[in-house]
Amino acid sequence: MGKIISFANQKGGVGKTTSCVNTAASLGILGYKVLIIDLDPQGNTTSGVGISKKGLKATTKELLTGELPAKEIIKETPYENLWVIPTNTALAGAEFDLFDFDESEFRIKKALDEIKQDFDYVLIDCPPSLGMLTVNAFAASDGVIVPMQCEFYALEGLSQLMITINRIKRMYNPDLAITGILITMYNGRLLLSMQVISELNQHYSDKLFETKISRNVKLTEAPGFGKPAYYHDKNSKGAKEYIEVAKELITRI
Repeated sequence: MGKIISFANQKGGVGKTTSCVNTAASLGILGYKVLIIDLDPQGNTTSGVGISKKGLKATTKELLTGELPAKEIIKETPYENLWVIPTNTALAGAEFDLFDFDESEFRIKKALDEIKQDFDYVLIDCPPSLGMLTVNAFAASDGVIVPMQCEFYALEGLSQLMITINRIKRMYNPDLAITGILITMYNGRLLLSMQVISELNQHYSDKLFETKISRNVKLTEAPGFGKPAYYHDKNSKGAKEYIEVAKELITRI
């Protein structure tokens, strides 16, 4: 039965979608069947795996509202062992529609119950907020990966995210755990990076991924081609680092 992992950080621009897409693609390359759920109304995960957002009739919105079952929404991507439940901007309104449902926090969990056994991993790209969409993702997940940059504002955001995760764990999902904190856009030559890593080691040493994701041009370019980094340039540093992240993830959950 597939493990469900959310990628979450309420701060935007931290490499959350990049990490979700490339970790998923790397797991596929390693031979695992992977489903990505694009839960961010911006839809960058959808376009990042080569699926056009224009004219989509079956999306995460229909999954949440129950208009369509998950099996009718899943799309195969051009990449090995990788499928996606896509989204577009219509999802933004669906967050408010959730309040019309009983047990609205469990809409994704219920929708995934029928298909998660078909995949080894289900990765959810959460929006950069801690609203009902993210609550739904956490209520369905076995674990959360937190991508973050080495800056002090990120540390403040991490504390708030940990509070939210513990609240969801207490109220809706006792099995929820922090799978790991993934450092992104890393530059080891900066003193600030060393200071933030030191702070994280003091409080979250057991949660930090050993692999750090470096700043990398190929990682930045790949979404423009609708490709994960490995399929854009498999020899790039970013592609190799995400393969290592995927290997670590396998041992963590």
